[in-house]
Amino acid sequence: MRHTAKLVVHVVDAHHLMPRDGQGSASPFVEVDFLNQLSRTRTVPKSLNPVWNQKLYFDHDPTVINHHIEVSVYHERRPVPGRSFLGRVKISCSNIVYEADQVYQRFPLEKKWLISSIKGEIGLKLYISFSEQNQTFPTLFPCKPSTSTTQTEEDIADSETEDSLERFSSTEQDDLVDSASERVEDKRKKEQLKEAAVQKLHRQEIFARPAPMHSIRPRSRENPQDANKPQSRGANPPSYADTDPNEFKVKAMNLGLGERWPNPIVGERSTGTYDLVEQMFYLYVRVVRAKQLSTGLITGGCDPYVEVKLGNYKGRTKKFERKTILPEWNQVFAFPKERIQSSVLEVFVKDKETLGRDDFLGKVVFDLNEIPTRVPPNSPLAPQWYRLEDWRGEGKVVRGEIMLAVWMGSQADEAFPEAWHADSASVHGESLFNVRSKVYVSPKLWYLRVNIIEAQDMIPSDRNRLPDVFVKANLGMQTLKTSICPMKTANPLWNEDLLFVVVEPFEEQLVISVEDRVHTSKDEVIGKISLPMNIFEKRLDHRPVPSRWFNLDKYGHVEPDSRRNEHKFSSRIHLRICLEGGYHVMDESTMYISDTRPTARQLWKQPVGMLEIGILGAKGLAPMKLKDGRGSTDAYCVAKYGQKWVRTRTILDSLSPRWNEQYTWEVYDPCTVITLGVLDNGHLGSGTGVSGDARIGKVRIRLSTLEAHKIYTHSFPLLVLQPHGLKKTGDLQISIRLTTLSFANMIYNYGHSLLPKMHYISPFTVSQVESLRYQAMNIVATRLGRAEPPLRKEVVEYMLDVDSHLWSMRRSKANFFRIMSLLSGYFSVAKWLEDVCNWRYPLTSVLVHVLFFILVMYPELILPTMFLYMFFIGLWNFRFRPRHPPHMDMKLSWAEAVGPDELDEEFDTFPTSRSQDLVRLRYDRLRGVAGRIQTVVGDIASQGERIQSLMSWRDPRATSLFILSCLAASVVFYAVPFKVLTLVCGLYYLRHPKFRSKLPSAPSNFFKRLPSRTDNLL
Repeated sequence: MRHTAKLVVHVVDAHHLMPRDGQGSASPFVEVDFLNQLSRTRTVPKSLNPVWNQKLYFDHDPTVINHHIEVSVYHERRPVPGRSFLGRVKISCSNIVYEADQVYQRFPLEKKWLISSIKGEIGLKLYISFSEQNQTFPTLFPCKPSTSTTQTEEDIADSETEDSLERFSSTEQDDLVDSASERVEDKRKKEQLKEAAVQKLHRQEIFARPAPMHSIRPRSRENPQDANKPQSRGANPPSYADTDPNEFKVKAMNLGLGERWPNPIVGERSTGTYDLVEQMFYLYVRVVRAKQLSTGLITGGCDPYVEVKLGNYKGRTKKFERKTILPEWNQVFAFPKERIQSSVLEVFVKDKETLGRDDFLGKVVFDLNEIPTRVPPNSPLAPQWYRLEDWRGEGKVVRGEIMLAVWMGSQADEAFPEAWHADSASVHGESLFNVRSKVYVSPKLWYLRVNIIEAQDMIPSDRNRLPDVFVKANLGMQTLKTSICPMKTANPLWNEDLLFVVVEPFEEQLVISVEDRVHTSKDEVIGKISLPMNIFEKRLDHRPVPSRWFNLDKYGHVEPDSRRNEHKFSSRIHLRICLEGGYHVMDESTMYISDTRPTARQLWKQPVGMLEIGILGAKGLAPMKLKDGRGSTDAYCVAKYGQKWVRTRTILDSLSPRWNEQYTWEVYDPCTVITLGVLDNGHLGSGTGVSGDARIGKVRIRLSTLEAHKIYTHSFPLLVLQPHGLKKTGDLQISIRLTTLSFANMIYNYGHSLLPKMHYISPFTVSQVESLRYQAMNIVATRLGRAEPPLRKEVVEYMLDVDSHLWSMRRSKANFFRIMSLLSGYFSVAKWLEDVCNWRYPLTSVLVHVLFFILVMYPELILPTMFLYMFFIGLWNFRFRPRHPPHMDMKLSWAEAVGPDELDEEFDTFPTSRSQDLVRLRYDRLRGVAGRIQTVVGDIASQGERIQSLMSWRDPRATSLFILSCLAASVVFYAVPFKVLTLVCGLYYLRHPKFRSKLPSAPSNFFKRLPSRTDNLL
């Protein structure tokens, strides 16, 4: 008789498993054995901290309480079938609770044999359920959308796997016989059936499951059971625990790019070979001009335009509104070869009519089989004159000729960026410029240093008082002030520097005014002067520039009959102004800077390499807007490195766009970063609810992590942090190659400063750096916004990370755990040394004693041994070096564990726009965090003050003991050889636990009793 109760083993996750695949990782799965019922989870590839989140079901007999549940973890070997033991846990059935009392528990993994090397923990939930015995699951693809709460797709697949395994387990349990040989045979068959079921369901996942936009919902690391609750399919996206971790990793792509350059040498190939992208062929039609066209009978002229027709695709030139018979268009049309649906190309010349149908002036027909192919760097195809034929196709020649050039080329053609493309035929008017590819150059920026020295003869309006004088300088949208002169005088002195960011060409003037602080809310101008930028000296180093006196102008009182203001001398000001050419004007963060060259070209060095990027395309992009009632994305890619920005053309209405565009940059420093961003074009006059270009994702690649002359072709996940959590919006596919021009120059850069020397001779303060960076970013965004097509401000801000300096609880946590990760190595060494001192591993302790004795007797071996050890560690780690460029890490960024309130705080404006109660709550939370930091800082200060009190006689008895101990120590150190003292102290420190006391040592007690200045604080 089969019982109705079910034992549910919910395998959640595991942590810190033992590597087994020879590459520092493992592919673990879990097998559970209960009363000869075997069931296993799926395999998680390449993870030492796997997440299964899978339930396994077993028939449960309430009368059985003296048995155990054995949970074993194995590594699945590939490609040779097999498995390796990673640990096991035995849990007594007497500890199983009912479903309402279930809790998440972590169990340390145990050894199976004495010599096994096992570590790690496994997280489980074990309970008895009466409601899940006849559990049914929805199909993978429901016919109608459901609004009720359902399981995510992976939960469905996992549940079907569990149900299949349960059926196989139950069937085999019923068919077991008493014979031992038959039990072995049945067990072998059961394993085969389970494996077949798992493979079948995995195949269903691979081929049947769509690839939607993945999202990570905020969850807490401290409560993993909260992250494992089933979520609604329609209301919320799947959580990170339910998503394949490989979806968020960089994947290699084998496209065979660059194979025609097996040994790339810079001197033997052109920089524009387009060997990093897939070749795409286009039919190009260049329409130059026409002559001797037919004229109208009434007007005596015509308004001609050209229509290029290829199958269902039609492209039109601009229309001439003036009457002319000699029009000139000089436009290029591009039709992708894979979309050609006709064997002929027709070029019509038409006359625009205000009323009625446009008149046909003639046409030219081309056979596509006769069109030549052009391969750059061959010269462009020369256009030719063609006589127009009758548009009815009767072969009759009509009046007029048209100059055309028709050829078959690729995206490497010079006409490609400015051409009209057939896939953008739905865009018209000014929006057509927004879909073209473009290369931009950042404007040349300078730092302007204004040294306010002094002023003379400052006469306020109220001559009965001395003025409170300060200087205000204005340059465009930038305004800076000096401090108020501490002495009330008519001849104030400041000697303060004001720093501005200016851009070439110098269009704005520097306005300097001296003002008197009459009242806290009122300032009165004493004098003002406006100076053009071209009179200032350009400085390339730290030498001082000569100062100058400038007369200040002030408007006097206007007489009743006067028609204009009259100028009269008021006072003068002493200034030292120069344009700084020795600095690099930073418009991006120094953490991922892409250019370190100074402003002055005279200080530039020769490039050390060449960077080539092939922007192949994107895959699985998320719909960013609605078009005709469905999701749509008009994606383009922007890349920024140094002063050069590139923008690919916009691919309309595609979630998997293919750009296949290649760009090249000169590299002056290998320790720089290139940034690529994918955005949705929101300025095409279509879609609803779109304001600006929406962010899809961003990729950063540090050039120093790339091997020279190697092509990296990878797919990078696009991740965007949004107010409701981290979201994956697709994958960006790129190929990248770094070519070194001189290996010696490349190595030479590693020994020199990252920024120009002026940043170290005359450095800026932290506040000045942030302020100048913000001003530089605004100037760059303004200038690039004037281009055609414009690179708008929201795009520039996204690429330059303008808000990276703002407060974020998530970033603070990430930085804290980065520090803890760095210190974890030292903590591990300290823990290992403690184990040695406690003789936890006797053999290791004996070896450490022997090594310590050798180093004490031969101290000259310490440094060579240490450096040799580091050398061998580096060689050993070479096997595990990264095989692909690094990418943004979700766990390192603390993005998959951030709470909704912290995300809302991070996306808040500055200043805040939230309610007063919410701001007060966050302020109180920040005070709590700051209080803990304050306590830690105070403890550190107390330890330092105790060290100072050793010689300060604040505690006379403690200081007396210390100086007498120092006298005794000096006598001992003079009398006893240093090697003997070191050996004795080391052996005392490494003594056996039998000779140790659990109480603190005398020096520790003495130090903790020393006074600090904490008792002097209010």
